[in-house]
Amino acid sequence: MTHALNAQDTPVFSVLSALLSYPEQDWLDALPELSDALPAAVRSRLDPLFTFLESFDDLIDLQEEYVATFDRRAAHSLHLFEHVHGESRDRGQAMVDLQQEYRKHGLEPASIELPDYVPLFLEFLGQIPPQAAEELLGDAIHVLARLGDKLGESDSPYACLFAQLRTMTDVQPEVLPDPPEGEMEETMVTFGPQADGTEPLLMGRPGNQPQPLVFHPPRSRAGHPNGSQA
Repeated sequence: MTHALNAQDTPVFSVLSALLSYPEQDWLDALPELSDALPAAVRSRLDPLFTFLESFDDLIDLQEEYVATFDRRAAHSLHLFEHVHGESRDRGQAMVDLQQEYRKHGLEPASIELPDYVPLFLEFLGQIPPQAAEELLGDAIHVLARLGDKLGESDSPYACLFAQLRTMTDVQPEVLPDPPEGEMEETMVTFGPQADGTEPLLMGRPGNQPQPLVFHPPRSRAGHPNGSQA
């Protein structure tokens, strides 16, 4: 690989996590500080998103736009494993594995969000050693690139954030098959502590050694000829 993450990339992940989170007044007020924390090239690449966020005078309008972008279109879902497993039972096990990955790095999600929520995952990458973050980003880039492509097709300003993530790994994204249809068991598993959704997204735990996590669809579907989701 010719690209290697380093300590300078750590704040990039944290800023990307904030920018992709549900809009709240506190971090919108901090947009200048978030911008200043980025290398010049990254800030330039994210300029469409900063411009978009700064253009809203009314927080509620921005929140409604966010919901319309990410919550009302399955192709724009901010949950990684929906793009791989859909609502099948495989997604539940994948989230259990990801929760364990957080804990193995000494971190505990402190959020009402599921473990595969992209802003939570990006915050996680910013808190672990660069080599481990590089490996996990390389595994997840196939899903992240798919999401970015779908946002780009809709001319969403959020697409540039996913374009930035593609520059942070040399792994070339593969076309993913459509996720399967199916219902998850309603009482399958509960994630995290009795969280109230307050920041930070991750809390420290007495750490164990990290283990690799794979974000790929099952082999039985990996060769499916239909590689796009409307």
